[in-house]
Amino acid sequence: MSVISSLTISMLPGIESVMLRPDIPHRRLTDDEFEQFVAQNPELHVEMTSDGELIIMSLTTMKGGHRNFLLTGRFSSWAEADNTGVGFDSSTCFTLPNGAKRSPDASWIHRERWEALTEEEKDQFTQICPDFAVELRSKTDKLKPLQEKLEEYILNGAQLGWLIDPIEKKVHIYHADSSIEILDNPREISGEPLLKGFTLKLEGILD
Repeated sequence: MSVISSLTISMLPGIESVMLRPDIPHRRLTDDEFEQFVAQNPELHVEMTSDGELIIMSLTTMKGGHRNFLLTGRFSSWAEADNTGVGFDSSTCFTLPNGAKRSPDASWIHRERWEALTEEEKDQFTQICPDFAVELRSKTDKLKPLQEKLEEYILNGAQLGWLIDPIEKKVHIYHADSSIEILDNPREISGEPLLKGFTLKLEGILD
């Protein structure tokens, strides 16, 4: 029997999405049920809020996909050469300490935290917040929901977060002390001191 019995199409603030709610009011899916749902629908990009609502994210355009491709490729090249941590792409789901299940567009975890996980945990939606998370705004995204996601990452243990906004030509940088820095149309951004030696060139991503 499916753990989902009703489907409600809802336009979230700034995000074209489908909202799915469990059949029993005020009941959130267990980790096993969430994993089962994702396994049954591998073509979907699924997140879950801390309140237990499932969010089926819309597909991106070719331009948005190309921006994400450049972001992931440039970050991956640094992460592999640096080797002090492990990087992840946009299909990776993390269970945050507050219970939300999120998939940043790019993320990274210190290697010692990764190696502290069991092989089973590495192959599950394990409760862990990445040390670094990036969200790349698409044309269907309004700003506030993405800002709230970055704030959520920081509140749940991330040390650094970037919100890259090609629409307004800005980059919002979120720090572990909850301070936020906003850069106007930068050519590049530095990941120091967390990501030692990493500078992201924004050509093709921000423009």
